[in-house]
Amino acid sequence: MRKIQRSELLDFQTYAEKRDQTRPRVLEHKTTRRVHVGPFLTFLFENTDTLRYQVQEMMLAERLVKEAEIQHELDTYNELIGPAGTLPATLLIEIENAERRPELLARWLELPSTLYAKLPDGTKVTPRFDQRQVDEHRLSSVHYLVFDVKGQTPVAIGTTLRELAAETVLTNEQKASLAADLAAP
Repeated sequence: MRKIQRSELLDFQTYAEKRDQTRPRVLEHKTTRRVHVGPFLTFLFENTDTLRYQVQEMMLAERLVKEAEIQHELDTYNELIGPAGTLPATLLIEIENAERRPELLARWLELPSTLYAKLPDGTKVTPRFDQRQVDEHRLSSVHYLVFDVKGQTPVAIGTTLRELAAETVLTNEQKASLAADLAAP
């Protein structure tokens, strides 16, 4: 996967004009890249197209025009694109009960280190995650992960955290989508 280039980004006004054509295509693309693990965890596997969309959406939402602000967004999302053989993902911890959310996020502090992608031979690969999204009291409800799968397409995604322990076997469609990412230059 290649990193997003500044030259690929439209100004927010031009993007807004083209958004109705772009948005449905990207959202459809994301459906095969979304993996639910248990009742609270959703992994969205990213690639250059989905991350470019996120940058464009941020530029639109925040009406970014200053180059430094645009570059900050670009750098932030490009951090997710690792070297060849890796798969980036956004992890959403979806706790609908707003009253319980702070308690659970505090209780699940170890979650990032218990996540894994299972390879065809059964090896479990843990992701690199942004330590800034975890402090001594709680973790963020959104995490950016990079799985170093050594170019192999995972067959399952899961967590070993006692309270949330679960594993989801990837569908053939999901595996094909991730295999295409791994094959991309």
